[in-house]
Amino acid sequence: MKRITTKVLIALLCGFTGHGVASDAADQGCPPAMALIPAGRYSPPFADDRTPKQIEVKSFYLDVVPVSNSDFLEFVRANPKWRRSQVKRMSADDNYLKLWLSDLQPGPAAASNAPVTYVSWFAAKAYCAWKGKRLPSTAEWEYAAAASPTRPDGENDADFVRQVRQWYATPAPVTLPPVGRTPTNYFGVQDIHGLIWEWVADFYTSMTGDDAGTDRQLFCGAGSQNAKDRSDFPAFMRYGFRSSLQGSYTVHNLGFRCAKDL
Repeated sequence: MKRITTKVLIALLCGFTGHGVASDAADQGCPPAMALIPAGRYSPPFADDRTPKQIEVKSFYLDVVPVSNSDFLEFVRANPKWRRSQVKRMSADDNYLKLWLSDLQPGPAAASNAPVTYVSWFAAKAYCAWKGKRLPSTAEWEYAAAASPTRPDGENDADFVRQVRQWYATPAPVTLPPVGRTPTNYFGVQDIHGLIWEWVADFYTSMTGDDAGTDRQLFCGAGSQNAKDRSDFPAFMRYGFRSSLQGSYTVHNLGFRCAKDL
């Protein structure tokens, strides 16, 4: 993990407090409700001879919490082609926004402040573009998710590792809780563990084969534990789930958050 300087830490968050550090949001020009993730390095857990041992991650912005049902409702109001009754099947399967009562009514099973789920990769990507943002890359998401509440290298935080493993061993509830309820991590991000799995833009894994450009390379993230440790079952669960997805798939506990370039 790249060492984070005091100067970077002072400008770490955009209107939020992470590791006890207040940010200077105005000077940084940070977008609202996003955290500034400092530059660092990500080590792909299943790297082969064609994959770099480490990937440089440039500084970027990341949504503090996942996109909620109320957020996504604004999107479908403004973009009718992404409403449940109008979306093309090649862009989302039959379960798209399954919990919603209608095109413009999420309903009791999809609380306004709960994360939007049953949403495809294509819809998530379109939402991010509509907001002037993008989906985070695998390297960006995993790098941000590697942080515990107290340190950037969460794999060395025993309590954090134990909590993440417990989450993987616990079935997702039928009704998801609101966003913003989990502890803020070192970078000022919430809900990156313990709430939902999340779509990302791309991936680096030997488990999906060499099929660049296909939907099988579009997957979600839900933890950044050290997959090189063969005793780490959460990493294998994550990669198994990712390798099974296609861009049109929608799942009960699968949502997303947006990223943005500096």
